[in-house]
Amino acid sequence: MVGVLLVDDQPLLRLGFRSVLNPEPDLEVLGEAGGGAEAVTMTRALRPDVVLMDVRMPGMDGIEATRRIIADGSPAKVVVLTTFDLDEYVYDALRAGASCQKNNPSLLKDAAPAELLHGIRVVAAGESALAPAVTRRLIARFAEQVPVPERPDPLAALPDPLTGREHEVLRALAKGLSNREIGARLHLSELTIKVHVGRILTKLGLRDRAQVIVFAYEHGIVRPGRE
Repeated sequence: MVGVLLVDDQPLLRLGFRSVLNPEPDLEVLGEAGGGAEAVTMTRALRPDVVLMDVRMPGMDGIEATRRIIADGSPAKVVVLTTFDLDEYVYDALRAGASCQKNNPSLLKDAAPAELLHGIRVVAAGESALAPAVTRRLIARFAEQVPVPERPDPLAALPDPLTGREHEVLRALAKGLSNREIGARLHLSELTIKVHVGRILTKLGLRDRAQVIVFAYEHGIVRPGRE
Protein backbone atom coordinates (compact mmCIF):
# COMPACT_ATOMS: atom_id res chain seq x y z
CA MET A 1 0.00 0.00 0.00
CA VAL A 2 1.32 3.42 -1.00
CA GLY A 3 0.50 6.17 1.50
CA VAL A 4 -0.01 9.61 -0.04
CA LEU A 5 -0.09 13.08 1.53
CA LEU A 6 -1.96 15.73 -0.48
CA VAL A 7 -0.58 19.28 -0.24
CA ASP A 8 -2.45 22.17 -1.86
CA ASP A 9 -3.86 25.42 -0.54
CA GLN A 10 -7.08 24.90 -2.51
CA PRO A 11 -9.51 22.50 -0.74
CA LEU A 12 -11.41 21.72 -3.95
CA LEU A 13 -8.23 20.53 -5.65
CA ARG A 14 -7.36 18.33 -2.70
CA LEU A 15 -10.87 16.90 -2.87
CA GLY A 16 -10.41 16.19 -6.56
CA PHE A 17 -7.11 14.40 -5.99
CA ARG A 18 -8.62 12.40 -3.15
CA SER A 19 -11.53 11.32 -5.36
CA VAL A 20 -9.05 10.00 -7.92
CA LEU A 21 -6.87 8.16 -5.39
CA ASN A 22 -9.50 6.71 -3.04
CA PRO A 23 -10.88 4.03 -5.42
CA GLU A 24 -7.40 2.62 -6.04
CA PRO A 25 -6.75 -0.49 -3.89
CA ASP A 26 -2.99 0.10 -3.70
CA LEU A 27 -3.14 3.81 -2.80
CA GLU A 28 -4.21 5.41 0.48
CA VAL A 29 -4.62 9.12 1.23
CA LEU A 30 -3.11 9.53 4.69
CA GLY A 31 -3.91 13.19 5.07
CA GLU A 32 -4.19 16.65 3.55
CA ALA A 33 -2.13 19.78 4.16
CA GLY A 34 -3.11 23.29 3.10
CA GLY A 35 0.40 24.76 3.14
CA GLY A 36 4.11 24.03 3.15
CA ALA A 37 4.72 24.25 6.89
CA GLU A 38 1.80 21.93 7.58
CA ALA A 39 3.11 19.54 4.94
CA VAL A 40 6.48 19.30 6.71
CA THR A 41 4.79 18.59 10.06
CA MET A 42 2.38 16.03 8.62
CA THR A 43 5.15 14.25 6.71
CA ARG A 44 7.00 13.76 9.99
CA ALA A 45 3.87 12.46 11.71
CA LEU A 46 2.29 10.34 8.97
CA ARG A 47 5.41 9.09 7.14
CA PRO A 48 3.79 8.93 3.68
CA ASP A 49 5.46 7.17 0.79
CA VAL A 50 4.59 9.99 -1.61
CA VAL A 51 3.87 13.68 -1.02
CA LEU A 52 1.84 15.28 -3.80
CA MET A 53 3.14 18.84 -3.41
CA ASP A 54 1.74 22.04 -4.89
CA VAL A 55 4.47 24.55 -5.79
CA ARG A 56 2.75 27.89 -5.36
CA MET A 57 1.25 28.34 -1.92
CA PRO A 58 1.11 31.32 0.46
CA GLY A 59 3.57 31.28 3.32
CA MET A 60 5.98 28.40 2.86
CA ASP A 61 5.84 27.32 -0.78
CA GLY A 62 6.26 23.81 -2.10
CA ILE A 63 9.94 24.28 -2.91
CA GLU A 64 10.91 25.17 0.65
CA ALA A 65 8.62 22.47 2.04
CA THR A 66 10.30 19.89 -0.21
CA ARG A 67 13.72 21.09 0.90
CA ARG A 68 12.79 20.70 4.57
CA ILE A 69 11.23 17.28 4.07
CA ILE A 70 14.40 16.03 2.39
CA ALA A 71 16.58 17.69 5.05
CA ASP A 72 14.61 15.79 7.71
CA GLY A 73 15.83 12.58 6.14
CA SER A 74 12.30 11.51 5.26
CA PRO A 75 12.08 8.58 2.84
CA ALA A 76 8.99 10.18 1.31
CA LYS A 77 9.14 10.90 -2.41
CA VAL A 78 7.90 14.38 -3.31
CA VAL A 79 6.03 14.80 -6.59
CA VAL A 80 5.65 18.46 -7.52
CA LEU A 81 2.40 19.85 -8.90
CA THR A 82 2.23 22.96 -11.02
CA THR A 83 -0.14 24.70 -13.39
CA PHE A 84 2.62 25.64 -15.85
CA ASP A 85 4.67 23.31 -18.03
CA LEU A 86 8.42 23.98 -17.69
CA ASP A 87 7.96 26.96 -15.42
CA GLU A 88 10.75 28.58 -13.43
CA TYR A 89 9.99 26.52 -10.34
CA VAL A 90 10.86 23.14 -11.85
CA TYR A 91 14.62 23.36 -11.55
CA ASP A 92 14.36 24.64 -7.98
CA ALA A 93 12.04 21.74 -7.17
CA LEU A 94 14.54 19.19 -8.48
CA ARG A 95 17.37 20.85 -6.58
CA ALA A 96 15.27 20.72 -3.43
CA GLY A 97 14.84 16.98 -3.82
CA ALA A 98 11.59 16.43 -5.70
CA SER A 99 11.48 12.95 -7.17
CA CYS A 100 10.54 14.22 -10.63
CA GLN A 101 7.41 13.92 -12.57
CA LYS A 102 5.42 12.28 -15.30
CA ASN A 103 5.70 13.42 -18.93
CA ASN A 104 6.69 16.95 -17.90
CA PRO A 105 9.41 18.24 -15.62
CA SER A 106 6.42 18.85 -13.37
CA LEU A 107 3.16 16.98 -12.99
CA LEU A 108 0.51 19.35 -14.28
CA LYS A 109 -2.59 19.86 -12.17
CA ASP A 110 -4.78 19.22 -15.19
CA ALA A 111 -3.11 15.89 -15.99
CA ALA A 112 -5.43 13.00 -16.73
CA PRO A 113 -6.25 10.81 -13.70
CA ALA A 114 -4.36 7.92 -15.28
CA GLU A 115 -1.23 10.08 -15.56
CA LEU A 116 -1.53 11.15 -11.93
CA LEU A 117 -1.91 7.56 -10.74
CA HIS A 118 0.93 6.31 -12.91
CA GLY A 119 3.24 9.09 -11.73
CA ILE A 120 2.57 8.32 -8.07
CA ARG A 121 3.13 4.58 -8.54
CA VAL A 122 6.32 4.99 -10.54
CA VAL A 123 7.86 7.41 -8.05
CA ALA A 124 6.75 5.27 -5.09
CA ALA A 125 8.55 2.33 -6.70
CA GLY A 126 11.77 4.32 -6.57
CA GLU A 127 11.97 5.12 -10.26
CA SER A 128 12.14 8.43 -12.07
CA ALA A 129 8.97 9.38 -13.88
CA LEU A 130 10.81 11.89 -16.01
CA ALA A 131 10.78 10.83 -19.64
CA PRO A 132 14.17 10.96 -21.41
CA ALA A 133 12.95 13.36 -24.11
CA VAL A 134 11.65 15.71 -21.45
CA THR A 135 14.91 15.37 -19.55
CA ARG A 136 16.63 16.86 -22.58
CA ARG A 137 14.18 19.76 -22.56
CA LEU A 138 14.96 20.28 -18.90
CA ILE A 139 18.68 20.41 -19.66
CA ALA A 140 18.20 22.82 -22.54
CA ARG A 141 16.02 25.11 -20.43
CA PHE A 142 17.93 25.17 -17.18
CA ALA A 143 21.52 23.98 -17.59
CA GLU A 144 22.70 27.32 -18.93
CA GLN A 145 21.57 28.91 -15.66
CA VAL A 146 23.95 26.79 -13.58
CA PRO A 147 27.24 28.61 -12.86
CA VAL A 148 30.50 26.77 -13.50
CA PRO A 149 31.68 25.62 -10.07
CA GLU A 150 35.02 26.68 -8.65
CA ARG A 151 35.59 23.77 -6.33
CA PRO A 152 37.30 20.35 -6.39
CA ASP A 153 35.79 17.44 -8.27
CA PRO A 154 33.25 15.90 -5.84
CA LEU A 155 33.76 12.47 -7.39
CA ALA A 156 37.37 12.42 -6.20
CA ALA A 157 36.28 12.54 -2.57
CA LEU A 158 33.77 9.69 -2.65
CA PRO A 159 34.39 6.96 -0.02
CA ASP A 160 33.42 4.42 -2.66
CA PRO A 161 34.73 5.89 -5.95
CA LEU A 162 32.91 5.44 -9.23
CA THR A 163 34.43 2.94 -11.64
CA GLY A 164 35.43 4.01 -15.13
CA ARG A 165 32.25 2.49 -16.52
CA GLU A 166 30.14 4.26 -13.91
CA HIS A 167 31.74 7.56 -14.92
CA GLU A 168 30.63 6.89 -18.50
CA VAL A 169 27.10 6.03 -17.42
CA LEU A 170 26.94 9.11 -15.17
CA ARG A 171 27.80 11.44 -18.04
CA ALA A 172 25.28 9.73 -20.31
CA LEU A 173 22.58 10.04 -17.63
CA ALA A 174 23.35 13.73 -17.26
CA LYS A 175 22.75 14.20 -20.97
CA GLY A 176 19.26 12.74 -20.70
CA LEU A 177 19.86 9.34 -22.30
CA SER A 178 17.59 6.44 -21.44
CA ASN A 179 18.95 3.10 -20.26
CA ARG A 180 18.39 1.71 -23.75
CA GLU A 181 20.29 4.58 -25.37
CA ILE A 182 23.15 4.29 -22.89
CA GLY A 183 23.31 0.55 -23.45
CA ALA A 184 23.49 1.03 -27.21
CA ARG A 185 26.22 3.65 -26.85
CA LEU A 186 28.32 1.51 -24.48
CA HIS A 187 27.41 -1.86 -26.04
CA LEU A 188 25.84 -3.13 -22.82
CA SER A 189 22.43 -4.57 -21.95
CA GLU A 190 19.69 -2.44 -20.41
CA LEU A 191 19.83 -4.63 -17.30
CA THR A 192 23.54 -3.94 -16.90
CA ILE A 193 22.93 -0.20 -17.28
CA LYS A 194 20.17 -0.36 -14.68
CA VAL A 195 22.62 -1.97 -12.25
CA HIS A 196 25.19 0.76 -12.94
CA VAL A 197 22.55 3.46 -12.42
CA GLY A 198 21.59 1.97 -9.07
CA ARG A 199 25.21 1.91 -7.94
CA ILE A 200 25.76 5.51 -9.05
CA LEU A 201 22.72 6.70 -7.11
CA THR A 202 23.91 4.86 -4.01
CA LYS A 203 27.47 6.14 -4.20
CA LEU A 204 26.40 9.74 -4.80
CA GLY A 205 23.57 9.62 -2.26
CA LEU A 206 21.03 10.71 -4.87
CA ARG A 207 17.39 9.75 -5.24
CA ASP A 208 16.81 9.42 -8.98
CA ARG A 209 17.92 10.34 -12.50
CA ALA A 210 16.77 13.95 -12.29
CA GLN A 211 18.93 14.43 -9.21
CA VAL A 212 21.86 13.04 -11.21
CA ILE A 213 21.32 15.71 -13.86
CA VAL A 214 21.25 18.49 -11.28
CA PHE A 215 24.36 17.09 -9.54
CA ALA A 216 26.32 16.71 -12.77
CA TYR A 217 25.65 20.21 -14.03
CA GLU A 218 26.10 21.93 -10.69
CA HIS A 219 29.47 20.26 -10.17
CA GLY A 220 30.75 20.79 -13.69
CA ILE A 221 30.90 17.08 -14.51
CA VAL A 222 29.16 17.90 -17.77
CA ARG A 223 28.67 21.26 -19.44
CA PRO A 224 25.86 22.44 -21.72
CA GLY A 225 26.61 21.81 -25.37
CA ARG A 226 29.62 19.58 -24.72
CA GLU A 227 29.99 15.85 -25.20
